[in-house]
Amino acid sequence: MISNIYLKNCTGMFDNILEVTAVADLVPELARKRAEEYNIPNVYTVDELLGDPEIEIVLNLTAPAAHAPLNLKALHAGKHVYTEKPFALTRADAEEVLALAEQKGLLVGCAPDTFLGAGIQTCIKLIDDGWIGTPYAASGTIIMGNASGGMHPNFQNFLKLGGDPVMDMGPYYLTALVALLGPVRRVTGSAQQLNKEITINNPKSHAYGQTVPVEAPTNVTAVLDFANGAVASLQAAKESFGYAPRLEVYGTEGNLIVPDPNFFGGAISIKFASGEMKDIPHSHPFAEECRGMGVADMAYAIQSGRSNRASGRLACHVLDISLGIFEASETEKHVHLHSTVDRPKPLPLGLKYNMLDA
Repeated sequence: MISNIYLKNCTGMFDNILEVTAVADLVPELARKRAEEYNIPNVYTVDELLGDPEIEIVLNLTAPAAHAPLNLKALHAGKHVYTEKPFALTRADAEEVLALAEQKGLLVGCAPDTFLGAGIQTCIKLIDDGWIGTPYAASGTIIMGNASGGMHPNFQNFLKLGGDPVMDMGPYYLTALVALLGPVRRVTGSAQQLNKEITINNPKSHAYGQTVPVEAPTNVTAVLDFANGAVASLQAAKESFGYAPRLEVYGTEGNLIVPDPNFFGGAISIKFASGEMKDIPHSHPFAEECRGMGVADMAYAIQSGRSNRASGRLACHVLDISLGIFEASETEKHVHLHSTVDRPKPLPLGLKYNMLDA
């Protein structure tokens, strides 16, 4: 489902750095459809794709449970790999992928790359330039409906670990918070589940009337303690209706209203101590839908020898945070994280259209 926007951008917006040469899918007809839509020359099996010596990066858009196994397979084949989130479903799998990549001298990347967009990059600059003073706290809210509509062809994935609110939507917010404030050192939280099963109530769904199990928490509240002393709260739920996102960073001299990190652009404003509310224009480009930007950034990194920004190490830290929230709820204790990561290097100012390096 997500391949459409990735392929649109990888063959269009970022065709100065990327050339999409093949697609593969367990259902060959789906791969052929995408290849025809985007004039991609080859439709491969996964093994054929991994065996093509000209392919340098594999973009992994499979279901969450397949992310780590396919990432390992791609690395063993000598390919750099960029995967959709979550990076893995266990810390052990995530660390195995990172260790193999390091051993082979290959790059690993992971969604989300939305923090590279105009919205979050502008907010990073505002914080770093001192517009809100010392940031000491943040709050994020992600309130969504559940999968009872059943319109997604694989809606069951959203009822399992990986499709839950923390592992599915949480990475957008957690990645943005790490990009804004740095790594997290300790977490606590409560992970609850309103229903053990749901019945598909939408007559338009192919699964109308079916009752299916809910296998993951659907209502989660977390507290994140950052290494720099800041603290953040995060509410993530898929038990409501519509879509209600909110992210704010609080500083000693101003409160920053951050745009929805599920997207690349969005409105930014700061409320100052005087009560003045000031709208802030974007300082960076890429406010439109740019999914695939992380893949393009990886391609630049391969050519220049620098680190890629939407890195596997960043995604591993976000996974560690997510699993720590669940563990804190189960054990009723704070969980101290073993992982850490540097804040991703901001994009430079003054980039030309579709360029990611100055």
